[in-house]
Amino acid sequence: MAEREFHLRIDEEERLGDVVQALNASVRRKIMTMLSSSSYSIADLAKKLKLPISTVSFHVNILRKAGFINVTVKRNTRGNAKLISRQIDSLSLEFLVENRDLDRKNFSMEIPIGSFTDAQIEAGCGMANTENIIIADDTPGVFFSPERYAAQILWFSKGYIEYRIPNYMLKDKSVNSVMFSMELCSEAPNYRNEWESDITFWVNGVEVATYVSPGDFGGRRGRLNPSWWSDFSTQYGIVKSLKITDDCVFLDETPVSTQNVKKLKLQEGDYITLRIGIKKDAKHQGGLNLFGECFGDYAQGLVYSVDYN
Repeated sequence: MAEREFHLRIDEEERLGDVVQALNASVRRKIMTMLSSSSYSIADLAKKLKLPISTVSFHVNILRKAGFINVTVKRNTRGNAKLISRQIDSLSLEFLVENRDLDRKNFSMEIPIGSFTDAQIEAGCGMANTENIIIADDTPGVFFSPERYAAQILWFSKGYIEYRIPNYMLKDKSVNSVMFSMELCSEAPNYRNEWESDITFWVNGVEVATYVSPGDFGGRRGRLNPSWWSDFSTQYGIVKSLKITDDCVFLDETPVSTQNVKKLKLQEGDYITLRIGIKKDAKHQGGLNLFGECFGDYAQGLVYSVDYN
């Protein structure tokens, strides 16, 4: 396997802060040393370090935020366990910053989840706004109603939805990256915390990433859910980010594709298409829940941001 190098520039303040915090504790350095030879569950790390599981979880979250480790959920005889593995082999810090990087700018917009322009779904679907279910549950035709624009949560078991996102801010710019961020999870009747779903993303018609959602989450209320929403329904999701740079595609911090901003032709035409759905031949056809700013745990819709010179 090729060496996985974590490269930083001195002007990347936020990322550098996360890295410094991750390294600024002996227990976190010990965890990284242990992960150089094997992967461990949080319980195994706690046992070897002779620390409470809650303490180890705290340190693992800091390492994960810095991008040093990957946390995956693995099933075992006692349920699910979080398996911790190392994401990097070396770290480099560049002090020489080109002048063009000093002119980097960022543009961001939030897109309502109900403003999709195309959909192809089957029954086992629906939408809701802050006051009630939109028109009727399990009726695919509802997804073409004008009332969809008020949706704050939508769900379907099979198919896809597609958004057209303006790209006027990319014209005549040197684009470093574009990123899409959203809160989502699987879709099951009511909810099932263990219900895997292969959620795939396409950009301008090109498949760029698949996220394996571990479940359709419930058991406690989503932080933002309106009071009328049933305790037995889906409650919250996980925020995932899809970042397309000048050399590859990242799902969160993990590179998943060699596509890039040039190959995907993001600056051509009047818009970018983002499709989110379940492939017909997906191994885990567990559906999709997509959350708006008034449902789930995070006050956001579909967030689109561009980094450019």
